[in-house]
Order: sequence, then structure tokens, then C-alpha cells
Amino acid sequence: MARPNTLSRQDWENIDAILLDMDGTLLDLSFDNHFWQTAVPELYAEEKGISLEDSHQYLGECYDEFSGTLNWYCTDFWSEKLGIDIIQHKSGMAHHISLRPGTKEFLEKVSSLQKQIVLVTNAHPETLRVKLEKTSIDQYFDRLYSSHQFNQPKESAGFWQQLEQDLTIPLHRCLFIDDTENILMRAKQSGVKYVVMVEQPDMTRPARGSKHFPTLNRLTELLK
Repeated sequence: MARPNTLSRQDWENIDAILLDMDGTLLDLSFDNHFWQTAVPELYAEEKGISLEDSHQYLGECYDEFSGTLNWYCTDFWSEKLGIDIIQHKSGMAHHISLRPGTKEFLEKVSSLQKQIVLVTNAHPETLRVKLEKTSIDQYFDRLYSSHQFNQPKESAGFWQQLEQDLTIPLHRCLFIDDTENILMRAKQSGVKYVVMVEQPDMTRPARGSKHFPTLNRLTELLK
């Protein structure tokens, strides 16, 4: 796909709101990948007195079952299901949370534009709190949305309908940046005109391409 800096001046004039995902778009997804794929299996194995291999197998099945649902993003759900205080452990590891390269520069520049800057995340409000306390990126946003307030994840058409109503900005006048292709697909189907995918949400893993959407690595590429 063409690089997103092919957005024309006219495109930018037609954009009233910039909708930004958090994990994997603004923040390095390596924190979440390590937390759910390494830390939680170790904690669960210790909690249940089982082998790490059995813990990985059980959690893998759970992750597959709830992937893409609101429960997948709900720390209350996982705390109850696993008998682990998820937020307590996330808070204890918060020093590993980091911005992706270019995030701060991008936010500083777009916050001066005559556009709404909106955080649109599936993260549970408590997860959001932990990450905002660590990064202070909320200062750049006009509005913050967690999908939990709509009781539907971004993978759902209902989420986008409610978001559009609450924003009072037509989705066809929005730019949305996310690292998950099926979420971008849902946003596009729901009426978001401009969508861009982040190639390398986890900075410790290789970049990925997309057959369907323009891609970028650093958000500042959009400003060229």
C-alpha cells in the first residue's frame, strides 16, 4: 500500500478529528506482550501450583476464547478468572511502559492543529489510568474513550455508532490510526474515511505490512 504521507492538503482539510489507538500505536506493545505472554503465565503457575507449561497451555486457550471480545480487554474479568490482581501487577511493572518513537513529537504537533485529538482504546479504564500516570500523554487529548464505557470493543460496529454520536463529528471526517487490521476494517466499514495501520506495534518484533491499508512506523511520517 502507499505510504500515508500521500494524504493531500485537501485530505487534511477534510479531517476534523484524529482518532488514536493507545497500545501499539502510541505506546510500545512490548509491555503488553511481555505482561500477558510471560508475566501472567508465571504468576498463574505460581498461584495454582502448576507447571509453567500447563499455565501457558491453559492461558493460551483462554486468550483464544476471548480474543476480540470486551472481556479480553477487561482487567476485572481476568483478575476474577485467574485469581490474580491484574492491575496491581501492571502497576508494579509500569516502569516498563514506554512511548513508541515519534509519539511525543507527533502529539505535540497535532495538538496545535484546529482538530479534535481523541484517544480511542480498548484498554480497561484502570489500565488506561496506569498508563496515563506513567506517560502523561492525556495532556494532548481533547477526549479519552475506553470501549468499556460503550460496553462494546472497537471490533464491534456498535462501538463506532456510539462513538460518532458522542463525538458529534461524522466518522467520514475522521482519521483513525491503529495497529490491528480487523479493527481498522471495522472502522472503515463503519464510515471512517481515513485509516492508517502501524507496522511495528511491538518495537522488539519485526514490522508487518497490510494488503488493505496504508501503513506507517513512526506517527511523524504523517506530518511530512
